[in-house]
Amino acid sequence: MTKQTMTKPSDVEIIFTRAFNAPREKVFEAWTTPEHLMKWWGPPTWPLTRCTLDLRPGGVWHYCMTGPDGTESWGRAVYGEITPPERLHFVDSFSDAAGSVIPPESSAAVSFEARDGGTVVTMHTTYKTAADLAAVLEMGMEEGLGQALDQLETLLASI
Repeated sequence: MTKQTMTKPSDVEIIFTRAFNAPREKVFEAWTTPEHLMKWWGPPTWPLTRCTLDLRPGGVWHYCMTGPDGTESWGRAVYGEITPPERLHFVDSFSDAAGSVIPPESSAAVSFEARDGGTVVTMHTTYKTAADLAAVLEMGMEEGLGQALDQLETLLASI
C-alpha cells in the first residue's frame, strides 16, 4: 500500500488513508491524548500551542495552532462515537478562542485498522457543500494534514 493516499469520492467528500508501522492501540492513543496531539497535529510551521480534550461522546477537543507570525487558528471537534482502538467520529470545524463554531463544518470518521503488523488510518470527511470542501483544500488542508501525519509517524517511533 502507498504510504498516503487522498481520494475525492464526491464533491463534498475527501478520504485520506495512511499506513503506519505501529500497533493500532498506539496510533489510537496518539489521536486521543492531548500530550501526543500537541506533538504532531498541524503542520510544523503551525504547531498546536493549546489543546484541551474531553474524550467521550459529546466531549469536545478544542485546540489552537499558532503560525510563525503569531497568528492563531482555532479548531473544535465534538465527538459522536469513540470505539477504542477502532474508530473515532466527530464533527469538526474552525472556532474562536471561546470555542464558538466558525464554518465550514464537517463530519469526520477515522478508522484504525490493524494490518501487517502496523495500522492503516482512514479519515473520511464529509462537508455540507462542495464550496466548503473547496475552501479547505484551497487553505492547504491536504498538504497540512500530510505534514501532520509525517510528524505522527516520527512520534510513533518514539513512544
